[in-house]
Amino acid sequence: MRFYLKFFLHYLVLLGSNSGISTYGPHQRAQKTGDILLGGLFPIHFGVASKDQDLAARPESTECVRYNFRGFRWLQAMIFAIEEINNSSTLLPNITLGYRIFDTCNTVSKALEASLSFVAQNKIDSLNLDEFCNCTGNIPSTIAVVGASGSAVSTAVADLVGLFYIPQISYASSSRLLSNKNQYKSFMRTIPTDEYQAIAMAAIIDHFQWNWVIAIASDDEYGRPGIEKFENEMLQRDICIDLNVLISQYLDEAEIVRLADRIENSTAKVIVVFASGPDVEPLVKEMARRNVTDRVWLASEAWAISSLVAKPEYLDVMGGTIGFALRAGHIPGFKEFLQQVHPKKCSHNEFVREFWEETFNCYLEDSPRKEDSENGSTSFRPLCTGDEDISNVETPYLDYTHLRISYNVYVAVYAIAEALQDILTCTPGRGLFANGSCADIRKVEAWQVLKQLRHLKVQNSVGERVRFDEASELSANYTIINWHRSPEDGSVVFKEVGYYSIHGKKGAKLSIDKTKILWNGYLTEVPFSNCSEDCEPGTRKGIIDGMPTCCFECTECSDGEYSDHKDASVCTKCPNNSWSNGNHTSCFLKEIEFLSWSEPFGIALALFAVLGVLLTSFVMGVFVRFRNTPIVKASNRELSYLLLFSLICCFSSSLIFIGEPQDWTCRLRQPAFGISFVLCISCILVKTNRVLLVFEAKIPTSLHRKWWGLNLQFLLVFLFTFVQVMICVVWLYNAPPASYRNYDIDEIIFITCNEGSMMALGFLIGYTCLLAAICFFFAFKSRKLPENFTEAKFITFSMLIFFIVWISFVPAYFSTYGKFVSAVEVIAILASSFSLLACIFCNKVYIILFNSIIMFKIRMWFLFASFINSVSNGSNFAVTLSHKLLNIIRC
Repeated sequence: MRFYLKFFLHYLVLLGSNSGISTYGPHQRAQKTGDILLGGLFPIHFGVASKDQDLAARPESTECVRYNFRGFRWLQAMIFAIEEINNSSTLLPNITLGYRIFDTCNTVSKALEASLSFVAQNKIDSLNLDEFCNCTGNIPSTIAVVGASGSAVSTAVADLVGLFYIPQISYASSSRLLSNKNQYKSFMRTIPTDEYQAIAMAAIIDHFQWNWVIAIASDDEYGRPGIEKFENEMLQRDICIDLNVLISQYLDEAEIVRLADRIENSTAKVIVVFASGPDVEPLVKEMARRNVTDRVWLASEAWAISSLVAKPEYLDVMGGTIGFALRAGHIPGFKEFLQQVHPKKCSHNEFVREFWEETFNCYLEDSPRKEDSENGSTSFRPLCTGDEDISNVETPYLDYTHLRISYNVYVAVYAIAEALQDILTCTPGRGLFANGSCADIRKVEAWQVLKQLRHLKVQNSVGERVRFDEASELSANYTIINWHRSPEDGSVVFKEVGYYSIHGKKGAKLSIDKTKILWNGYLTEVPFSNCSEDCEPGTRKGIIDGMPTCCFECTECSDGEYSDHKDASVCTKCPNNSWSNGNHTSCFLKEIEFLSWSEPFGIALALFAVLGVLLTSFVMGVFVRFRNTPIVKASNRELSYLLLFSLICCFSSSLIFIGEPQDWTCRLRQPAFGISFVLCISCILVKTNRVLLVFEAKIPTSLHRKWWGLNLQFLLVFLFTFVQVMICVVWLYNAPPASYRNYDIDEIIFITCNEGSMMALGFLIGYTCLLAAICFFFAFKSRKLPENFTEAKFITFSMLIFFIVWISFVPAYFSTYGKFVSAVEVIAILASSFSLLACIFCNKVYIILFNSIIMFKIRMWFLFASFINSVSNGSNFAVTLSHKLLNIIRC
């Protein structure tokens, strides 16, 4: 391989030595000798003519077509900077810079052809070609290259010149792939990387709330990495790409037509194009032919101000385009320099002749294009007089109002000059090379300039720091422009509508003035480019199977959820104390419910409880008042008092279940209910069992009387009740009940009691029911007692009612919720308490009160008889009546 490279370079050297320096490399060039030589690569043409090389004869060099006026202006910027440096007395004094500038025709093959002339002399010495020829001094060395423009071209050039460590400073290649310093060792640039531009594009799409776009990119090292970064940004922002294609200026017409069909049929209205002007022009031309005017184009820096696309005939389609442009710089005196161009004054610049012919649509004498015109191969043009005035012609070449790429070229040349100046003024011992040595400016080599450039730190006229070390990139500063139609001549006007910049720790900043933007050339309302219509508040985006996430259907929020803004991805759940309104756009506070004292149901239950307390108190008053009557004595007076007291406690315990549950009420109500009922049932059980034992004993012995004495009865009641008390103590210690807010019910918060342990509640009620069952057994067993003793029958009936109530309570308790749980338990307590009161004491009270009334009447009759006896002075009738009444009283 090394042999073939030697042979190839040897062939180039021989060609150069035979023909002279002016013919080495591509024929057309701008060239000027100097002490130090700079290379330049500029796209003077947009492309090359497509020609099928069938290899039947020697292949011919492809012809460059479509003159690029802006590319020629960039070339002029390099020449202007070099001449300005040569005329400077402070920068590189006594050193003359020369240049060799070639046309890349925006094509890799042409750029490589020109780049060979830059690398040939730099490698001749290391290849030892002196054995073939004496090559010294034939080809001057190129110590740096300014260019190229397109990233694809710069990538190929960087691969070649990087082998020889020739520094390459690009003015327009922004591909992020070129940031790889391991692969492109000598590549530098004065333009920000496209990574920032892709982020800025995504920021604009997000700013206008678009989520459905078309992505188009050049099929080269510029478009592919740029659109890849753009896609990643879209993914992070949940923005979808409907169509993603690669294009090229060399696509067949049929492929362009198919692409235009896909774009026209797409529902996406925003087209993001990461491409160069020549690549995007065929597509724009086809869209203009179809008059597709309802699209918004988002242009990358490479074609945002391209003269190929920014034409009046395309404005119906391209009007309103949003583009990125580099921050403009100022080059003093450049305007006058551009106007001085003339074929007769610029013999060192062979591109001027073609520029003159293209500008004035004429041919100069002895022009090769004149011969083509006479042979009929091109359109006929008249001869140029040479007196044409360039200042009176409207051409992109003289568009110096916003110098962007031209300014980057200017900065690149000055960066090389500053590096050479550092070499010139280097102090031995402080240099960048071995042992602090300095390079010799008269014999400087490319690798030495590269070393110096890597340590260069300068600031351009717009305040940006230019550094070329391995870690640094220029800060991204873009002007956002909008394509308007000039009201004067209908031409394209680039209206500045905002900017995008990155400043260190502050991060990225996007600023857009929407009032300055004209969409589609004349509209002021932001176009809609979403896959689906925005979801109204109260709805959320629902996934559609088989479609991207940006395509959705609007689904109403579920109950208890809301969305208060458009296009919500998810519905927000209302707080626990809130519930969603009817249209699910907000939440309102839930209504708090519990068994309240103020509601009718609570009032009714409270009245029944108070009534029970009053009735029980009345019965107790009757029993106390008639405590010496036989019926009170027969019903075990002391146990009856205790039983009535327990019933008062039962009725009172139901009141604790009414009102807002607090922790203390929750801990008190179940134990109060359980202990009260156990006390009540215990009294009934002891009374019933005592009666049964007394009647079953044929002769009541002293042992029976001692065993069933009053003290023992109270002891049994105490023991039975003590068991319930211990159950409550263990319950309250291990799992105490507490107030609990139940948020599970829609629109309502029920404040209830969390019982802490349902097992403990079960033990409490179960123990009560066990005592009631035993009591029922003894009462049932006592049903055959003497006919006059009917208390056992009433106790049996009361226990039966008790069981019916509490058996019904269990399913009712577990099937209800909220305040009705407390209500069910209150009803059960009241029902069972009233049944005990009625069954056990009503008949006794009735008898007591009935006998009292009879006795009252008898006394009245007795008094009446005594009165009659005294009035009649002992008459037989009065005496007889008195004796009869006394006999009735005695009975």
